[in-house]
This record gives sequence, C-alpha cells and structure tokens, in this order.
Amino acid sequence: MQMPPMQKNNSNIRIDRLRPHTPEIEICARWRIDAFSDVLGNTYAKEEQRLNDFLSSGAGQVGYVAYVDNTPAGTCLRPMGHAQAHELQLSRLEHKYTVSRDVALRIRDFVASYLEIDEFGATNPNLSYPVHSLYLDSDDLRIYWGTINGDKNRYKLRLRYYENRPNAPVYFEIKRRMNNAIMKQRGAVRRDAVELVLAGQLPSPAQLPSPDPRHAAAVGRFVELMQVVGAQPKAHVCYQREAWVQPDDNSIRVTFDREVFCAVDLTTDLKTEMERPQKVFGESVILELKFTGRFPDWFGQLVRSFNLHQGSAAKYADGVALMGEHLFSPLGVHAPGPEHARRRAARLRSLNLRCPPAPLYAEALNHV
Repeated sequence: MQMPPMQKNNSNIRIDRLRPHTPEIEICARWRIDAFSDVLGNTYAKEEQRLNDFLSSGAGQVGYVAYVDNTPAGTCLRPMGHAQAHELQLSRLEHKYTVSRDVALRIRDFVASYLEIDEFGATNPNLSYPVHSLYLDSDDLRIYWGTINGDKNRYKLRLRYYENRPNAPVYFEIKRRMNNAIMKQRGAVRRDAVELVLAGQLPSPAQLPSPDPRHAAAVGRFVELMQVVGAQPKAHVCYQREAWVQPDDNSIRVTFDREVFCAVDLTTDLKTEMERPQKVFGESVILELKFTGRFPDWFGQLVRSFNLHQGSAAKYADGVALMGEHLFSPLGVHAPGPEHARRRAARLRSLNLRCPPAPLYAEALNHV
C-alpha cells in the first residue's frame, strides 16, 4: 500500500536580507523562542526587539531569511562577517521515498544519466559505504516524540562515524527541520575527545581535525542543545549508503539507503558492531532526493516515471517505535499526550504496510 503525496515537488528556495522592523522579524523571533527558549530566555517581544537591535547596530551584522515557495522557512544571523555559533544554515530540501530493491536498481540506472557515483562508494562492488550514527535523546525521549508528533520545528542530535580507526574523526551533527527545509550543522572532533565533549567540555583546537571555525561553532552549539534537553546516547543506527552527486557542486544529491538497522546503545564506544539490532525498513530501500533551489525537472520525471509517493522515513524514530521505547529509556514509554500516542500507532501501521518485517540474521550483529 502506497501513501498519497505529502507535498508538491516543485518547491523553490530564495534567500533575502533580513531587514529590521519588518513582518519577517516577528516570524523569526517566534521561531527562535519556540526552538531555543531554554537557551535564549526571552519572550517573543524581547526577542523581536533583540533582533531589531542586532540588525540596526551598524556593526556589520547582517541577517538572512530563506523562503520556500514564498513562505519564510529559515533564518541565519551573521555578526561582523562570521557565522554566529548557535545558528544553523539552510542546507537543502529532502524528499524521501520507500521503494523495493528492484525499483531501486532501475532508479539507479535513471539517476546515472544525470549524476556521478560518490567517490566513497565508487570502488565498492555494491557502490555503497557504511554509515554509523549514535543518536542522543533525553530520558523522556523528547526528540523522538517530537518526530513522532510531526513537530514543524525540530532537531536531532547525533554522532556520525564511518569506521573504527582510532584516528578517524567523529562528526557532531545537528539536523534541524523547519517546516519543509532541512538545516544541518556538523563539526569534526578527534575520537579521543568524544567523551569529553559529551560530558559538556568544548574541544581544544588540538582536538579538532580542521581549523575551520565552523567546526568549533557546530560542536559548541551541539553541546548547548545537548545540555538543554539533557541528551545522552540512546541508539546506534547503521545502514549502507549509495550516493550519487553532481560533479561540479553539491546542490543535487540522490541517496539509496539499504540494510537500515537500529540497536540500543547507551555507551560512547562508537563501535561498528551492533547488539541485537532491528531491521527498521525490512527489505525496502529509502530513496532520498536532495536539492537546493528549484526542484530539478528531471527529479519530477523520475517521480512520475516510477510512480513514487513521498513519505516519512526517520531511521532513529522508526527504529525506536518498532523496538519499543522502554528499551531505550523507562521514562520514554509515556507519550507526552494522546495525540502523540495516536500518531505513533498510525506511524507503525504505515511502516508495517510499506516495509514488511524482515528476519534477522547473525551477520547483522557485525553490520559494517
């Protein structure tokens, strides 16, 4: 059973200067208070005044507002020429589809006419590489329940890594959704500094593989959000990713995620092995069409040719829902409200229809 389309496939993004004392200021103030009230500590009116003061200071400070189909969807502030540490930058739009393995192979042939295989998968027989993520959440699973409830403005906190090597970096990532736009901030940290950062300590320059100040800013913002919600490691998610990219820039990207597993992980070991994992989407493949700016015409042709229907596929949230919240945190079993519980049940029904359960094999315990 396929779900009906959830939104149009011809979204357009534009970015304009954010001007003081305009209607957009009030909208941006409400976004910021709704998302970061525990950090900012302002009322709507005070935050609106702060934004007006920020943009009127004459100190080289500037703001931008992003529009999706002429509707405000994101904001970014830049004080004196560099990105403010606690702001997220608009990244792209993402459309997700659940497809069968056979359909995925036919879509691959279609995509290969427009994009090139990612360098990390090009040398592998299956054109894929492993992706590991350690998801953080509060003891009451606040981040998880926000996804289940479909909150318009929400975020995820995760550590992403690709291998076990001691000198391989670990990426602290904030992935934020504001309406239909995806904003992502990520900073690399040396593996031997991960536990210190998760304990709330900011890394030293020597503990950052890159001198790019955006990495330090991203890690600092991650720590801030982590402490606001009291987030700790909860789940290890792993999958095999096949990525196709545009050769001259990163504005268009298509990914196929296969063999998606989720397992309870309350540690900071960052292992590639998994204990008692659950296969989240069965034998199905998660296809993602990612783009900035206008929805490419050939994306529309792809969607029509293969009769694709956009839907949700949240690896962490769906994994927790399938396995049971009690495994990840005893306090997480209590839905914040009846609507959350209803949407959880509906999500599981849809997931089971689209992705029949798959048997677990011994190989899954060492899913590399």
